[in-house]
Amino acid sequence: MLIRGELAYVILNLYPYNNGHLMVVPNRHVGTLHAMTREELDELMRFTRHAEMALAEAYKPQGINVGINLGRPAGAGVVDHLHVHLVPRWTGDTNFMSVVGNVRVLPEELGETAQRLRPIFERLAREDE
Repeated sequence: MLIRGELAYVILNLYPYNNGHLMVVPNRHVGTLHAMTREELDELMRFTRHAEMALAEAYKPQGINVGINLGRPAGAGVVDHLHVHLVPRWTGDTNFMSVVGNVRVLPEELGETAQRLRPIFERLAREDE
């Protein structure tokens, strides 16, 4: 876990598409945005904003995919527990290994990614106080 708030938290994706692939997750088990309280939505979006800022600072991506999968047909791995994905992207970063070899290749281990991002999230949280 990179940071935990009162109503949400930020974690690394265990099976990342790229280095720095994060997920912002509400603490409460909820499957839709309309089922969330205003306070939960506020913290979810604040952490999503912090995730964008942390990724920009740490990885300097040329773009970031931000998405929420609602329901199994939309790609939700855990139905009825939404989360926001943030995937840093660079021109030409498509990796054939995922398709051909059914394996992902990343130059950075998840522990290194956490060490790189955690201090940035902690600083951003302090700046928001």
